[in-house]
Amino acid sequence: MLRLTDITYSIEGRTLIENANVVIPTGHKVGLVGRNGTGKTTLFRIIRGEMILDTGDVDIPRGWKIGGVSQEVPGNEITLIDTVLSADIERSALMEEAETATDPGRIADIQTRLTDIDAWSAEARASSILKGLGFTDAEQKMPCSAFSGGWRMRVALAAVLFSEPDLLLLDEPTNYLDLEGALWLESYLVRYPHTVLIVSHDRELLNRSVGGILHLEDKDLTYYTGPYDQFARQRAEKRALQASQAKKQAEKRAHLQAFVDRFKAKASKAKQAQSRVKMLEKMETIRAPEDAARTVFTFPKPEELSPPIIATEGVGVGYDETIVLDRLNLRIDQDDRIALLGRNGEGKSTLSKLLSGRLDAAHGRLSKSKKLRIGFFAQHQVEELSVDETPLQHLRRERPDEQESKLRARMAGFGLGPDQAETEVGRLSGGQKARLSLLLATLPAPHLLILDEPTNHLDIESREALVEALTAYTGAVILVSHDMHLLSMVADRLWLVRDGRVAPYEDDLQAYRKMLLTPDKPQKTQEPKPKKSKPSRDVLLQLKAEVRKCEERVNKINEMRDKLATKLADPELYEDTRIGELEMWNKKYAELMEAVDRAEGLWMTALEKLEEAQAR
Repeated sequence: MLRLTDITYSIEGRTLIENANVVIPTGHKVGLVGRNGTGKTTLFRIIRGEMILDTGDVDIPRGWKIGGVSQEVPGNEITLIDTVLSADIERSALMEEAETATDPGRIADIQTRLTDIDAWSAEARASSILKGLGFTDAEQKMPCSAFSGGWRMRVALAAVLFSEPDLLLLDEPTNYLDLEGALWLESYLVRYPHTVLIVSHDRELLNRSVGGILHLEDKDLTYYTGPYDQFARQRAEKRALQASQAKKQAEKRAHLQAFVDRFKAKASKAKQAQSRVKMLEKMETIRAPEDAARTVFTFPKPEELSPPIIATEGVGVGYDETIVLDRLNLRIDQDDRIALLGRNGEGKSTLSKLLSGRLDAAHGRLSKSKKLRIGFFAQHQVEELSVDETPLQHLRRERPDEQESKLRARMAGFGLGPDQAETEVGRLSGGQKARLSLLLATLPAPHLLILDEPTNHLDIESREALVEALTAYTGAVILVSHDMHLLSMVADRLWLVRDGRVAPYEDDLQAYRKMLLTPDKPQKTQEPKPKKSKPSRDVLLQLKAEVRKCEERVNKINEMRDKLATKLADPELYEDTRIGELEMWNKKYAELMEAVDRAEGLWMTALEKLEEAQAR
């Protein structure tokens, strides 16, 4: 288990963490959340022993290997697959020694150990991880130097996952993944056999892949059992209770003080007044929770244009002589909210560039409204901001005739206050840079806003603010994002980019998720099946009853899991005298997690049978 005891850490006179305590049981997967700048990355460095604490201790089991994603993978000539394989240091050393060992006894020991650590399946496992993160078989044999920095970060992630450390520390791993890679990682972490601590602002990942939330707020760490949505409910209830108690105490204080003020000069009441003064002095203050400044985005409102604002007929688009997408017959109206789906490399970015005017059509007809203004946001634009200039200087260049007060008001509408307005971009956080880029993209009040991974570096509160802003926005929106929560809240149309075509995806995001996580199988030629008869009312009732039964089973097992997780969070259980009891409860928890997976599988099967029957 990982135990943090009474830890305090300060930097440059500012205390980030103060007298914090937490225990994370072995094998648990925990999401570390908190607003940007509260010290989440610093906490990771403390756990790794890279920071010296002011006070307190970090206890990690002896022999545990701690792993995290390297900041950079060298652009060398080593292939991706060999880079990942080399992350298992013991296997690499044994394989190298096996080439030169001559002593029969040592050779036997090496081969036995290689068998014990499953070394012979290592290449297949490494290849599977790389494939899940978006690398084809051919790309896995290419050198690291052939890939950009973002893709090398995926290689670094693949390497640490392959090495399977006892404590896996992941800091915003989905920032350099697309939707497909993020969904694969989410599924992989569920099956990961060791302890995981992950910093993430991705609600779907925190709801599906972790069983606890560690919240860093007000310099303290608080552990909540359950996924993110359960944490959000528990925290809201806790804050409401705290606010209520603070209000009642304030009323009581006012009542006592009024008595003291009224009667302290009267001899007959002096003793009672003095008694109330002592009550006031002894009363421990209950503080109402302080609400942080509300995260906002304020998009300007464009005028209305006649539909469609963009239409294509038989359009093909690509690079040089290579056509990436062809036979595009698309229509976009000003009230559309469209999410682009499709595996990496299928052409989502190419389509975005075509619609934004950054690529011309190779053939076919593309028509746009004459007054159409398009805003475009992509992660590379954040990186292209002038690091030596302030946000105010960026806006002055775009709006040289606009008063400074109005420019500052625009920045405030994107959560950039007076301090950030005068700070050089190079010193801003990733989230603040993203806000500035979004502001610049929406400055001309576009009728169409194309957003390519807009949530990278934004915390959960900022992502919720973006959802609200896009919902209120009166222009069209085209989204490419790995954030399933953002897509589900904003998009009302789905386009699938696949095999050189773009077509409406008639199912929902959950069906798309299931399709991505289902291994590809060769299609078989099937004989046409006779049309099935409509099921009877009794059959439908029976299927509905089975769905309810499965749902109740899932809820019951989840309740048992939550109770057991609460028990495992009890620090007294980790005393040396109770090791046997701890092992027993950890084993039961693992069994419950397997039971959850089985119960959810049965529930999904029952739902599919019911939906299939209702569709006949």
